[in-house]
Amino acid sequence: MHRRKTKKVFFADVAVGGDSPISIQSMTNTKTTDVKNTVKQIHKLEKAGCELIRVAIPDIESAKKIKDIKEKISIPLIADIHFDYRLALKAIESGVDGLRLNPGNIGSKERVEKVVKKAKSANIPIRVGVNSGSIEKRLLKKYGHPTAEAMVESALNQIKILEDNNFEDIIISLKSTDIWMTIKAYKLMAKKRDYPFHIGITEAGTPKKGVVKSAVGIGSLLTLGLGDTLRVSLTGDPIKEVETSWHILESLDIRQKGIKIISCPTCGRTNIDLTTLVEKVEKKLEGIELPITVAVMGCEVNGPGEAKEADIGIAGGRKQGIIFKKGKKIKTVKEKNLLDALMTEIDKIRSDFNENV
Repeated sequence: MHRRKTKKVFFADVAVGGDSPISIQSMTNTKTTDVKNTVKQIHKLEKAGCELIRVAIPDIESAKKIKDIKEKISIPLIADIHFDYRLALKAIESGVDGLRLNPGNIGSKERVEKVVKKAKSANIPIRVGVNSGSIEKRLLKKYGHPTAEAMVESALNQIKILEDNNFEDIIISLKSTDIWMTIKAYKLMAKKRDYPFHIGITEAGTPKKGVVKSAVGIGSLLTLGLGDTLRVSLTGDPIKEVETSWHILESLDIRQKGIKIISCPTCGRTNIDLTTLVEKVEKKLEGIELPITVAVMGCEVNGPGEAKEADIGIAGGRKQGIIFKKGKKIKTVKEKNLLDALMTEIDKIRSDFNENV
């Protein structure tokens, strides 16, 4: 993968674009005025690996609460603004780390200039967000219906408003619920500007189908080298968004959080309860920050044979299994003792790793 070269912008101390890691975002679904529960949710998201968090700002009271929220969290806070430019001004006054807005829907050019001027003085970036469902009527009439070309033209019009005010700390998002339209829009925009891209598939749905849709769309963009920060948009608990984001990045070997687990789908050769074993291994390894790959395989064919690159793993046998490291057998263990034996070896690796850090 050859990642697209972009400018680098900062949300507080988190860099987006340039050579910085592709960052993971989410958005709270609590009322922003409910500081206690908003902070509680952000803490859970931080623990899951969220690196940038966005909150809805539908009114002035929500904008005022940004200050209280920021005092209790560790990751940068972004305000999601629509329609009322005064909400953006108040959010900046309250110390927000970035804005997500559509310059085309917050009023006159003079109002946009006020927001841009204040954002520039506060040294915070603005994400220009265009969704296929929010394209201006003028462009819908021109193109007949939402298209990638309409999304790009809309975004460029809005970006020009910022650029005319000498503002270039810009991030661009061009999201549709249609994967093909989304990909085409980002590819077109990549030829027009070198600002960082916030990528995602908007309104992807519930986790049952939305995880797959997001993985296909976001994964496709990443393989094209497009994307500097991402959000998986799912209906429900935003924790699932963050977990899915990490899984997407890990599957492409772009980033890794914790231990990577691989396991076989099982077949008629499997003679141990592999499904239960994998679930137990996954639970035991949850939260352990160690850059290794652990394989849990159902038989000696799918063990060392197909998981040679794993640092350590299990290959099932008949009511027993072997523990292997880098494809080489180190011991044979009864099925009931496989989990403990694996954890013992992982603890050794963990100890050696911590000594060498």
